[in-house]
Amino acid sequence: MTSTRRLLPPLGASLTRGRFSSDQIRNGFLRSFRGFATVTSSEPALANLEAKCAVAIPECSTVEDEITKIRHEFELAKQRFLNIPEAINSMPKMNPQGIYVNKNLRLDNIQVYGFDYDYTLAHYSSHLQSLIYDLAKQHMVNEFRYPDVCIQFKYDPTFPIRGLYYDKLKGCLMKLDFFGSIEPDGCYFGRRKLSRKEIESMYGTRHIGRDQARGLVGLMDFFCFSEACLIADMVQYFVDAKLEFDASNIYNDVNRAIQHVHRSGLVHRGILADPYRYLLKNGQLLRFLRMLKDKGKKLFLLTNSPYHFVDGGMRFLMEDSFGLRDSWRELFDVVIAKANKPEFYTSEHPFRCYDSVRDNLAFTKVDAFDPKKVYYHGCLKSFLEITKWHGPEVIYFGDHLFSDLRGPSKAGWRTAAIIHELEREIQIQNDDSYRFEQAKFHIIQELLGRFHATVSNNQRSEACQSLLDELNNARQRARDTMKQMFNRSFGATFVTDTGQESAFSYHIHQYADVYTSKPENFLLYRPEAWLHVPYDIKIMPHHVKVASNLFKT
Repeated sequence: MTSTRRLLPPLGASLTRGRFSSDQIRNGFLRSFRGFATVTSSEPALANLEAKCAVAIPECSTVEDEITKIRHEFELAKQRFLNIPEAINSMPKMNPQGIYVNKNLRLDNIQVYGFDYDYTLAHYSSHLQSLIYDLAKQHMVNEFRYPDVCIQFKYDPTFPIRGLYYDKLKGCLMKLDFFGSIEPDGCYFGRRKLSRKEIESMYGTRHIGRDQARGLVGLMDFFCFSEACLIADMVQYFVDAKLEFDASNIYNDVNRAIQHVHRSGLVHRGILADPYRYLLKNGQLLRFLRMLKDKGKKLFLLTNSPYHFVDGGMRFLMEDSFGLRDSWRELFDVVIAKANKPEFYTSEHPFRCYDSVRDNLAFTKVDAFDPKKVYYHGCLKSFLEITKWHGPEVIYFGDHLFSDLRGPSKAGWRTAAIIHELEREIQIQNDDSYRFEQAKFHIIQELLGRFHATVSNNQRSEACQSLLDELNNARQRARDTMKQMFNRSFGATFVTDTGQESAFSYHIHQYADVYTSKPENFLLYRPEAWLHVPYDIKIMPHHVKVASNLFKT
C-alpha cells in the first residue's frame, strides 16, 4: 500500500446524480438561456426559423452578416435542443464494466496473469480514506508537533479526485490537462479555488513548463485521496492562522505521515479488525481466477503489502465463495509480498523465503518458486530468470500507473490498469442529463469558434459583444453543470472541463495497454478474444462525444 510519485512529463465527491425526464431537460435548457425572447416548441415555428436562416442570409459578405447568421443559428440551436432527449437515444452507451483498449491485445497470447493486491484484487469502501486521513493527521500532531487544532480536521470525500498535482514550491493543488496546462477551474490554494487571474499572476501562464514541472508531484494511486485532502487542509490552516509556512515541508510531512500509517501496519490492523467496514466482497473474483486456472494460465501475486495483511484480506473475500475459505493460495503459482515496487523492476535485490508461522525470512538462495511458499522482496530480473516467462505472454494488473505499471510496461509485459472510479464516470457519461449538457457545450463551442474567426477585438460592436457574452455565459453554464455531476472541485478524472484529456489520462495512454474497473470484468470476454483500439477514437476509448451535428438535421 505504499505510494510513489512522479513529476509531470516534459510534454507538458460525490454528488447525487438524479435522472431527468425529457420535459425537465427541455425546460432546464430553456431556463439556461434566460434573457432571450421566449420561443415556442411547435414544428411550424422551428421550420419558420430555419427558413429565416436559409433565406434571409444566403451569403455572408460582411462581418455584420456573419454575426447575424451566428445569432440566428444560436436561436435555432435553442429550438433544436427541444428534440435532444429523442436524439440522445440514438447515441451508443458505454459499458461501465467494459475493457477499454489503448494497445491491441490478443488474450489467446497471454499465458501468465499477475496481480497487485490493494485496489486490484481487493477493493475497499469509502471508509478507508477517512481511516488513512485520521491516522495520518494524528501522526502529524503527535509526532511532528503540528497544532492540536489539526486533530479536528475531517476527511472530505467530495473534494479530491485521482490524478491531481501538488506544487511543492507554491502550495497549489491542481488538475492538469493532457498538455500540462492548469485546469482554469481546478487549481486550489488550500481549500480556496484560485481565479484565472490569480493563476496567471502566480504562474505567468496556465501552461506548466519544464522548470516549473520539477516542483510538481503527482497523486496517482487510490490512496492519494486522503493525502490530497490532508495537504489542502494543512495549507488552509496556515493561511487562516496567518502563519508563514513552507509548501514543500507540508507535502513532505503529509507524505511521511501517510507512508508511516502504511508501513507501521496501522492501516492494515484497522482494516483486518473490521473487514466488513472496509473490504468489499465480490463473488466474481474467485470465479475469474478459477476460470484462468481451468484454462491452464499461470497466476502470480506481486504486492507491496505484507503477507499477513494479504492473507487476512483474501480469506475474508473468499470465505463465502464455494466454501474455499482456506484455499486462496491454491489459485496462485507464485506469491510475492513486500516487493517494494517500483524498485522491484530496476533493482537486483534477492528473493527471500518468508516463514508465515515464525514471521521471519530465510537466507537461503531462491532459485525456484514453490507454490506452497511465500516470497519477499526480489527483483524483476531474478523473477524472469526463475520463471522463464517471456514479456509478451505476461499481463500485470495494478491500480498505480507508476508503481505498478510503468516498470512492467518498459519490461515488455502487457499491462491492465484497474481504475475503480471508471464505472461511476461512465454511468454519468451515459446519463441523458450529462449528454444534454455536453451537446449544448459542443454546439456553443462551435459557434464561438466561428465568432472569433470572424470578428477581431477592434471590430466588436455592441451587438457583437452582446452575442459573445451570451455565448460565453451559456457555455460556462453547461461546463459547470457537467463538472458538478462528477466532482464539485475538480470535475471528471479523465477529462477537463473543456473536454480535453487530463494529465491522468496521458499516463494511462503511456503505461496501460488496457484499463477497466475490476479484473473480473474480463469474464465478460472470451478468453481468446482480440481486444482492439477503436478506429475512431478522439479521446479516451470509454468516452463518447455527443457531436453537435447530431442536432442539425
